[in-house]
Amino acid sequence: MSAAFDVRRLMRPEIEELEEYTPIVPFEVLSRRLGIPAERIVKLDANENPYGPAPAVVEALAEYNFYHIYPDPQQTELREALAGYTGVPADYILPSHGADEMLDYLCRLFLRVGDAIIDCPPTFGMYSFDAQLAGAQVLSVWRIDDFRIDVAAVEQAVANPAGPPVKLLFLTSPNNPSGNWLADADLRRLLDLPVMVVLDEAYVEFSDYASRAAWVLDHDNLVVLRTFSKAAGIAGLRLGYGICPTWLMEELWKFKQPYNVNVAATVAGLASLRDPAYLAATVEKLKAERNRLLAALQSVPFLRPYPSQANFILCEVEGMDGKVLKQTLERQGILVRHYNKPGLQNCIRISVGRPEQTDRLMDALAAVNVTAASGDAR
Repeated sequence: MSAAFDVRRLMRPEIEELEEYTPIVPFEVLSRRLGIPAERIVKLDANENPYGPAPAVVEALAEYNFYHIYPDPQQTELREALAGYTGVPADYILPSHGADEMLDYLCRLFLRVGDAIIDCPPTFGMYSFDAQLAGAQVLSVWRIDDFRIDVAAVEQAVANPAGPPVKLLFLTSPNNPSGNWLADADLRRLLDLPVMVVLDEAYVEFSDYASRAAWVLDHDNLVVLRTFSKAAGIAGLRLGYGICPTWLMEELWKFKQPYNVNVAATVAGLASLRDPAYLAATVEKLKAERNRLLAALQSVPFLRPYPSQANFILCEVEGMDGKVLKQTLERQGILVRHYNKPGLQNCIRISVGRPEQTDRLMDALAAVNVTAASGDAR
């Protein structure tokens, strides 16, 4: 090969301009970086379930004897169990390696260079990330008061003859990171558009409203995404699923990787679904703690928390630098997510933890308030 040949030129040029998605790092990395034992870290930065999986999940993983055998490529047993859980026939359900895999599949199925998606920021960053990986454009329709979808602006963006063809519309309910619910009337109006609507319900179990999974049976342009990462507490095993119209399921069966869901995730998912009482009880504990946390945060003079239908609360930071606040909490082993970008200026997002974790957080915030009042805040 010629020394003058630059192999990097073979790569798609737009990848060089792609903005990297920034994930949250795990306990062991944080423990080493902060010099704090892992058991002392209050991890409220990634919306994980602090109670973890049901005891039945741990038992099932320990007792399973066939890790040396490839998994069922059709995930038959898991799909049947999910049908019972969601009330949607198994023929509409595709398990995946986390809901993120479904996002990747949808973008690669629908998008070519020159196509576009509609993203409604501030929201989950993987929608725009996966669309750009597929070479598509991202049309941002910013949310309006209280983080509601600007339905009229979405309609205008889809109908714009001068713009690129819009193939996918990504919606989240409850939205991440704002925690608000998408109203039924708004969703119905958006489903009238000539686009594929992808509704991410990662946090729906924590809401006071019902899932729209069954809507897929009546709408050929709707996909609903769900996950075991949040309510079921198995984020580390990466198990999600899409609820898709049957015409799309036919294409997905041809398109997906044959062994995309590993046997450990399948075993854990099945065990979770066999113990719905544990799942429901855990969700209720987190909803109760969310209400307690919201009330406590409302008493903090430098925070403006937003009501949430998810397992986290978004707060505007007032009168101090949100990044400094995050770093101050981090030095005490309390981790929250910081945002400072359009639509989320000077904000932190706090995941709902156990009651004792809420207590540690509030003690730390009280200390920050005392420091700020004394004039020593940086």
